[in-house]
Amino acid sequence: MKYKTPLFIILIATLLSGCNQSDTEHLEEKPKLEATTPFREDTSVTKEYVCQIHAFRHIEVRALERGYLQNIFVDEGQLVHQGQPMFKIMPNIYQAELLKAQAEANNMHIEYLNTKGLADQKIVSENELALAKAKLDKANAEVKLAETHLGFTSINAPFEGIMDHLNARNGSLVEEGALLTTLSDISKLWVYFNVPESEYLDFKTQKSDAAVTKVKLRMANGKVYNQDGVIETIEADFDNTAGNIEFRATFANPDKLLRHGETGTILMKKPYKHALLIPQKATFEILDKTYVYVIKEDGKLEQRLITIAAELPYLFIIKEGLQDGEKILLEGLRKVHAGDEVEINLLTPEKVRSELKLYTE
Repeated sequence: MKYKTPLFIILIATLLSGCNQSDTEHLEEKPKLEATTPFREDTSVTKEYVCQIHAFRHIEVRALERGYLQNIFVDEGQLVHQGQPMFKIMPNIYQAELLKAQAEANNMHIEYLNTKGLADQKIVSENELALAKAKLDKANAEVKLAETHLGFTSINAPFEGIMDHLNARNGSLVEEGALLTTLSDISKLWVYFNVPESEYLDFKTQKSDAAVTKVKLRMANGKVYNQDGVIETIEADFDNTAGNIEFRATFANPDKLLRHGETGTILMKKPYKHALLIPQKATFEILDKTYVYVIKEDGKLEQRLITIAAELPYLFIIKEGLQDGEKILLEGLRKVHAGDEVEINLLTPEKVRSELKLYTE
Protein backbone atom coordinates (compact mmCIF):
# COMPACT_ATOMS: atom_id res chain seq x y z
CA MET A 1 0.00 0.00 0.00
CA LYS A 2 2.85 2.39 0.70
CA TYR A 3 3.91 2.28 -3.02
CA LYS A 4 0.47 3.12 -4.41
CA THR A 5 0.21 6.65 -3.03
CA PRO A 6 3.26 8.19 -4.80
CA LEU A 7 2.24 6.50 -8.08
CA PHE A 8 -1.27 7.97 -7.84
CA ILE A 9 0.11 11.42 -7.18
CA ILE A 10 2.42 11.18 -10.20
CA LEU A 11 -0.46 10.14 -12.45
CA ILE A 12 -2.65 13.08 -11.35
CA ALA A 13 0.21 15.52 -11.88
CA THR A 14 0.78 14.19 -15.39
CA LEU A 15 -2.87 14.61 -16.32
CA LEU A 16 -2.99 18.16 -14.99
CA SER A 17 0.16 19.02 -16.90
CA GLY A 18 -1.38 17.63 -20.12
CA CYS A 19 -4.54 19.69 -19.62
CA ASN A 20 -2.54 22.86 -19.11
CA GLN A 21 -0.53 22.16 -22.28
CA SER A 22 -3.75 21.53 -24.28
CA ASP A 23 -5.24 24.81 -23.07
CA THR A 24 -2.08 26.63 -24.11
CA GLU A 25 -2.15 25.06 -27.59
CA HIS A 26 -5.85 25.91 -27.94
CA LEU A 27 -5.14 29.56 -27.22
CA GLU A 28 -2.47 29.57 -29.94
CA GLU A 29 -4.74 28.01 -32.61
CA LYS A 30 -6.45 31.29 -33.69
CA PRO A 31 -5.01 31.81 -37.21
CA LYS A 32 -3.70 35.10 -38.57
CA LEU A 33 -4.62 35.35 -42.23
CA GLU A 34 -4.28 37.93 -44.98
CA ALA A 35 -7.33 40.00 -45.86
CA THR A 36 -8.16 43.02 -48.00
CA THR A 37 -11.06 45.30 -49.00
CA PRO A 38 -12.88 45.78 -52.33
CA PHE A 39 -11.78 48.70 -54.48
CA ARG A 40 -13.34 50.75 -57.27
CA GLU A 41 -12.10 51.89 -60.65
CA ASP A 42 -13.29 52.46 -64.21
CA THR A 43 -12.63 49.38 -66.31
CA SER A 44 -13.99 47.41 -69.23
CA VAL A 45 -14.62 43.81 -70.19
CA THR A 46 -14.07 42.39 -73.66
CA LYS A 47 -17.08 40.45 -74.93
CA GLU A 48 -16.65 37.86 -77.69
CA TYR A 49 -19.16 37.04 -80.43
CA VAL A 50 -18.87 34.51 -83.26
CA CYS A 51 -19.25 36.34 -86.57
CA GLN A 52 -19.67 35.89 -90.30
CA ILE A 53 -17.63 38.01 -92.72
CA HIS A 54 -19.34 39.30 -95.88
CA ALA A 55 -18.03 41.35 -98.78
CA PHE A 56 -19.35 44.91 -99.02
CA ARG A 57 -20.81 43.90 -102.39
CA HIS A 58 -21.24 40.29 -103.44
CA ILE A 59 -23.13 39.63 -106.68
CA GLU A 60 -23.85 36.84 -109.13
CA VAL A 61 -22.63 37.42 -112.68
CA ARG A 62 -25.16 35.90 -115.07
CA ALA A 63 -25.59 35.61 -118.83
CA LEU A 64 -27.92 38.28 -120.16
CA GLU A 65 -28.58 36.46 -123.44
CA ARG A 66 -28.75 32.87 -124.65
CA GLY A 67 -25.82 31.66 -126.74
CA TYR A 68 -22.45 29.95 -126.86
CA LEU A 69 -19.77 31.21 -124.50
CA GLN A 70 -17.14 32.39 -126.93
CA ASN A 71 -14.45 33.88 -124.66
CA ILE A 72 -13.52 34.01 -120.97
CA PHE A 73 -11.10 36.86 -120.27
CA VAL A 74 -10.61 36.31 -116.52
CA ASP A 75 -9.66 33.53 -114.14
CA GLU A 76 -10.86 32.24 -110.80
CA GLY A 77 -9.62 34.26 -107.82
CA GLN A 78 -8.51 37.14 -110.02
CA LEU A 79 -8.89 40.78 -109.06
CA VAL A 80 -10.85 42.44 -111.86
CA HIS A 81 -11.34 46.17 -112.35
CA GLN A 82 -14.52 48.05 -113.06
CA GLY A 83 -15.38 47.87 -116.76
CA GLN A 84 -12.91 45.06 -117.48
CA PRO A 85 -14.23 42.46 -119.99
CA MET A 86 -15.08 39.15 -118.30
CA PHE A 87 -17.13 37.04 -120.75
CA LYS A 88 -18.15 37.12 -124.41
CA ILE A 89 -21.18 35.27 -125.75
CA MET A 90 -21.10 34.52 -129.49
CA PRO A 91 -22.67 37.67 -131.03
CA ASN A 92 -23.43 36.46 -134.59
CA ILE A 93 -27.21 36.22 -134.21
CA TYR A 94 -27.45 39.56 -132.44
CA GLN A 95 -25.23 41.25 -135.02
CA ALA A 96 -27.54 39.97 -137.77
CA GLU A 97 -30.59 41.22 -135.90
CA LEU A 98 -28.97 44.64 -135.56
CA LEU A 99 -28.22 44.81 -139.29
CA LYS A 100 -31.79 43.85 -140.07
CA ALA A 101 -33.14 46.50 -137.72
CA GLN A 102 -30.84 49.15 -139.20
CA ALA A 103 -31.95 48.29 -142.74
CA GLU A 104 -35.61 48.54 -141.73
CA ALA A 105 -34.90 51.87 -140.05
CA ASN A 106 -33.24 53.20 -143.22
CA ASN A 107 -36.25 52.09 -145.26
CA MET A 108 -38.63 53.85 -142.84
CA HIS A 109 -36.47 56.98 -142.98
CA ILE A 110 -36.69 57.13 -146.79
CA GLU A 111 -40.44 56.55 -146.65
CA TYR A 112 -40.82 59.32 -144.10
CA LEU A 113 -38.83 61.78 -146.25
CA ASN A 114 -40.99 60.96 -149.32
CA THR A 115 -44.18 61.38 -147.32
CA LYS A 116 -42.96 64.66 -145.87
CA GLY A 117 -42.23 65.99 -149.38
CA LEU A 118 -45.74 65.08 -150.51
CA ALA A 119 -47.22 66.60 -147.36
CA ASP A 120 -45.33 69.83 -147.98
CA GLN A 121 -47.01 69.95 -151.44
CA LYS A 122 -50.39 69.24 -149.85
CA ILE A 123 -50.64 66.00 -151.83
CA VAL A 124 -51.01 63.80 -148.74
CA SER A 125 -52.62 64.63 -145.43
CA GLU A 126 -50.88 65.44 -142.19
CA ASN A 127 -52.18 62.14 -140.78
CA GLU A 128 -50.22 60.17 -143.35
CA LEU A 129 -47.10 62.11 -142.46
CA ALA A 130 -47.67 61.36 -138.77
CA LEU A 131 -48.12 57.68 -139.58
CA ALA A 132 -44.82 57.62 -141.50
CA LYS A 133 -43.11 59.34 -138.57
CA ALA A 134 -44.48 56.72 -136.17
CA LYS A 135 -43.16 53.90 -138.38
CA LEU A 136 -39.73 55.58 -138.43
CA ASP A 137 -39.72 55.94 -134.64
CA LYS A 138 -40.63 52.29 -134.24
CA ALA A 139 -37.83 51.24 -136.60
CA ASN A 140 -35.30 53.34 -134.68
CA ALA A 141 -36.50 51.77 -131.44
CA GLU A 142 -35.92 48.32 -132.93
CA VAL A 143 -32.36 49.39 -133.73
CA LYS A 144 -31.83 50.45 -130.12
CA LEU A 145 -33.24 47.13 -128.91
CA ALA A 146 -30.97 45.16 -131.23
CA GLU A 147 -27.96 47.21 -130.08
CA THR A 148 -28.88 46.45 -126.48
CA HIS A 149 -29.13 42.70 -127.15
CA LEU A 150 -25.77 42.79 -128.91
CA GLY A 151 -24.28 44.70 -125.98
CA PHE A 152 -25.49 41.97 -123.64
CA THR A 153 -23.15 39.52 -125.33
CA SER A 154 -20.21 41.35 -123.73
CA ILE A 155 -20.18 41.03 -119.94
CA ASN A 156 -17.93 43.52 -118.13
CA ALA A 157 -17.14 43.89 -114.44
CA PRO A 158 -19.63 46.29 -112.78
CA PHE A 159 -17.09 47.11 -110.03
CA GLU A 160 -13.63 46.12 -108.83
CA GLY A 161 -13.67 42.80 -107.04
CA ILE A 162 -12.44 39.23 -106.65
CA MET A 163 -13.83 36.52 -108.92
CA ASP A 164 -15.06 33.21 -107.58
CA HIS A 165 -15.42 29.85 -109.41
CA LEU A 166 -16.24 29.69 -113.10
CA ASN A 167 -19.53 27.90 -113.65
CA ALA A 168 -19.17 27.63 -117.44
CA ARG A 169 -16.34 27.05 -119.89
CA ASN A 170 -15.56 28.19 -123.43
CA GLY A 171 -17.98 26.67 -125.90
CA SER A 172 -20.71 26.06 -123.35
CA LEU A 173 -24.25 26.85 -124.41
CA VAL A 174 -25.58 29.12 -121.71
CA GLU A 175 -29.20 30.08 -121.24
CA GLU A 176 -30.37 33.57 -120.47
CA GLY A 177 -29.83 34.11 -116.74
CA ALA A 178 -27.30 31.26 -116.36
CA LEU A 179 -24.80 31.77 -113.52
CA LEU A 180 -21.29 32.37 -114.83
CA THR A 181 -19.46 33.33 -111.61
CA THR A 182 -19.72 35.55 -108.54
CA LEU A 183 -17.89 38.79 -107.87
CA SER A 184 -17.00 40.20 -104.43
CA ASP A 185 -16.04 43.77 -103.62
CA ILE A 186 -13.81 43.27 -100.55
CA SER A 187 -12.48 46.82 -100.28
CA LYS A 188 -14.47 46.86 -97.06
CA LEU A 189 -16.31 44.13 -95.19
CA TRP A 190 -19.60 43.78 -93.39
CA VAL A 191 -19.22 41.54 -90.33
CA TYR A 192 -22.43 40.18 -88.76
CA PHE A 193 -22.74 38.90 -85.17
CA ASN A 194 -25.58 38.20 -82.73
CA VAL A 195 -25.90 40.01 -79.40
CA PRO A 196 -28.14 38.93 -76.47
CA GLU A 197 -31.01 41.22 -75.54
CA SER A 198 -29.49 42.36 -72.23
CA GLU A 199 -26.21 43.33 -73.88
CA TYR A 200 -28.07 45.11 -76.68
CA LEU A 201 -29.81 47.27 -74.07
CA ASP A 202 -26.48 48.04 -72.39
CA PHE A 203 -24.99 48.98 -75.76
CA LYS A 204 -27.84 51.35 -76.61
CA THR A 205 -27.63 53.13 -73.25
CA GLN A 206 -23.86 53.62 -73.62
CA LYS A 207 -23.78 54.52 -77.31
CA SER A 208 -23.05 58.18 -76.55
CA ASP A 209 -19.50 57.04 -75.85
CA ALA A 210 -17.78 56.81 -79.26
CA ALA A 211 -15.44 54.08 -78.03
CA VAL A 212 -18.39 51.76 -77.51
CA THR A 213 -19.05 51.50 -81.25
CA LYS A 214 -15.50 50.38 -82.08
CA VAL A 215 -14.76 46.66 -82.23
CA LYS A 216 -11.91 44.37 -83.15
CA LEU A 217 -11.88 41.13 -85.12
CA ARG A 218 -10.00 37.98 -84.14
CA MET A 219 -9.40 35.94 -87.27
CA ALA A 220 -9.61 32.17 -87.62
CA ASN A 221 -5.86 31.83 -87.00
CA GLY A 222 -6.22 33.45 -83.58
CA LYS A 223 -4.60 36.75 -84.58
CA VAL A 224 -6.34 40.10 -84.21
CA TYR A 225 -7.01 41.88 -87.51
CA ASN A 226 -5.01 45.10 -87.88
CA GLN A 227 -8.04 47.29 -88.69
CA ASP A 228 -10.68 48.44 -86.20
CA GLY A 229 -14.33 48.03 -87.09
CA VAL A 230 -17.26 50.32 -86.39
CA ILE A 231 -20.77 49.14 -85.52
CA GLU A 232 -23.02 50.93 -87.99
CA THR A 233 -26.23 48.93 -88.16
CA ILE A 234 -28.49 46.90 -85.88
CA GLU A 235 -31.27 44.76 -87.33
CA ALA A 236 -34.87 45.81 -86.73
CA ASP A 237 -36.19 42.67 -85.02
CA PHE A 238 -35.06 40.21 -82.36
CA ASP A 239 -34.83 36.50 -83.00
CA ASN A 240 -37.42 35.33 -80.47
CA THR A 241 -36.17 31.74 -80.50
CA ALA A 242 -32.65 32.71 -79.40
CA GLY A 243 -33.25 36.10 -77.78
CA ASN A 244 -30.60 37.73 -79.97
CA ILE A 245 -30.42 40.64 -82.36
CA GLU A 246 -27.95 40.95 -85.24
CA PHE A 247 -25.30 43.70 -85.31
CA ARG A 248 -23.25 44.71 -88.35
CA ALA A 249 -19.74 46.12 -88.10
CA THR A 250 -17.80 47.57 -91.03
CA PHE A 251 -14.07 46.92 -91.46
CA ALA A 252 -11.70 48.38 -94.04
CA ASN A 253 -9.76 45.75 -95.99
CA PRO A 254 -6.98 47.66 -97.78
CA ASP A 255 -4.68 44.64 -98.17
CA LYS A 256 -7.51 42.36 -99.40
CA LEU A 257 -6.57 39.93 -96.62
CA LEU A 258 -10.10 38.94 -95.63
CA ARG A 259 -12.52 37.33 -98.05
CA HIS A 260 -16.26 36.85 -98.33
CA GLY A 261 -17.55 33.89 -96.30
CA GLU A 262 -14.82 33.76 -93.65
CA THR A 263 -15.59 33.42 -89.96
CA GLY A 264 -14.05 35.02 -86.91
CA THR A 265 -14.75 36.47 -83.48
CA ILE A 266 -15.81 40.04 -82.77
CA LEU A 267 -14.17 41.57 -79.69
CA MET A 268 -16.29 44.35 -78.22
CA LYS A 269 -15.44 46.23 -75.04
CA LYS A 270 -18.15 46.79 -72.46
CA PRO A 271 -17.27 49.65 -70.07
CA TYR A 272 -17.91 49.51 -66.33
CA LYS A 273 -17.84 52.89 -64.62
CA HIS A 274 -16.75 52.99 -60.95
CA ALA A 275 -16.84 49.19 -60.76
CA LEU A 276 -16.43 47.35 -57.45
CA LEU A 277 -13.63 44.77 -57.78
CA ILE A 278 -12.20 41.98 -55.64
CA PRO A 279 -9.48 39.37 -56.31
CA GLN A 280 -10.73 36.06 -57.66
CA LYS A 281 -8.52 34.46 -55.01
CA ALA A 282 -10.90 35.71 -52.32
CA THR A 283 -13.88 33.68 -53.62
CA PHE A 284 -15.03 30.07 -53.45
CA GLU A 285 -17.92 28.18 -55.01
CA ILE A 286 -20.63 25.96 -53.56
CA LEU A 287 -23.18 24.44 -55.95
CA ASP A 288 -22.46 26.96 -58.73
CA LYS A 289 -22.83 29.91 -56.35
CA THR A 290 -19.96 32.19 -55.41
CA TYR A 291 -19.13 33.21 -51.85
CA VAL A 292 -16.59 35.21 -49.87
CA TYR A 293 -15.71 35.29 -46.19
CA VAL A 294 -16.48 38.71 -44.73
CA ILE A 295 -14.67 39.54 -41.49
CA LYS A 296 -17.06 41.20 -39.08
CA GLU A 297 -16.14 43.73 -36.38
CA ASP A 298 -15.76 41.01 -33.76
CA GLY A 299 -13.26 39.15 -35.92
CA LYS A 300 -15.65 36.32 -36.81
CA LEU A 301 -16.20 35.11 -40.37
CA GLU A 302 -19.48 35.50 -42.26
CA GLN A 303 -20.02 33.40 -45.37
CA ARG A 304 -21.49 35.89 -47.89
CA LEU A 305 -23.17 35.10 -51.23
CA ILE A 306 -22.08 37.48 -54.00
CA THR A 307 -23.20 38.11 -57.58
CA ILE A 308 -20.50 38.56 -60.20
CA ALA A 309 -21.18 41.05 -63.02
CA ALA A 310 -18.11 40.23 -65.10
CA GLU A 311 -14.67 38.66 -64.97
CA LEU A 312 -11.28 40.26 -65.54
CA PRO A 313 -7.82 38.67 -65.33
CA TYR A 314 -7.44 37.77 -61.62
CA LEU A 315 -10.40 40.02 -60.67
CA PHE A 316 -14.19 39.86 -60.39
CA ILE A 317 -16.53 42.81 -60.89
CA ILE A 318 -19.14 42.60 -58.13
CA LYS A 319 -22.78 43.28 -58.88
CA GLU A 320 -24.30 42.46 -55.48
CA GLY A 321 -23.27 41.15 -52.06
CA LEU A 322 -20.42 43.45 -50.99
CA GLN A 323 -20.04 47.06 -49.93
CA ASP A 324 -17.11 49.47 -49.96
CA GLY A 325 -14.82 49.09 -46.98
CA GLU A 326 -15.88 45.56 -45.98
CA LYS A 327 -13.00 43.24 -45.12
CA ILE A 328 -12.76 39.96 -47.00
CA LEU A 329 -10.51 37.00 -46.39
CA LEU A 330 -7.82 36.52 -49.01
CA GLU A 331 -6.19 33.22 -48.02
CA GLY A 332 -6.88 30.04 -46.08
CA LEU A 333 -10.46 29.80 -47.34
CA ARG A 334 -10.41 26.00 -47.12
CA LYS A 335 -9.07 25.98 -43.59
CA VAL A 336 -11.80 28.08 -41.94
CA HIS A 337 -15.56 28.01 -41.55
CA ALA A 338 -18.33 30.52 -41.00
CA GLY A 339 -18.30 31.69 -37.38
CA ASP A 340 -14.59 31.10 -36.86
CA GLU A 341 -12.70 33.92 -35.21
CA VAL A 342 -9.53 34.94 -36.99
CA GLU A 343 -6.80 37.49 -36.75
CA ILE A 344 -6.00 39.26 -39.99
CA ASN A 345 -3.15 41.01 -41.69
CA LEU A 346 -5.06 43.66 -43.67
CA LEU A 347 -3.40 44.40 -47.03
CA THR A 348 -4.18 47.46 -49.10
CA PRO A 349 -5.91 46.86 -52.46
CA GLU A 350 -2.87 48.36 -54.21
CA LYS A 351 -0.52 45.81 -52.66
CA VAL A 352 -2.90 42.95 -53.34
CA ARG A 353 -3.32 43.93 -56.96
CA SER A 354 0.43 44.11 -57.51
CA GLU A 355 0.67 40.50 -56.33
CA LEU A 356 -2.45 39.09 -57.99
CA LYS A 357 -0.60 36.88 -60.41
CA LEU A 358 1.44 35.46 -57.54
CA TYR A 359 -1.75 34.63 -55.59
CA THR A 360 -3.24 32.70 -58.51
CA GLU A 361 -0.17 30.52 -59.04
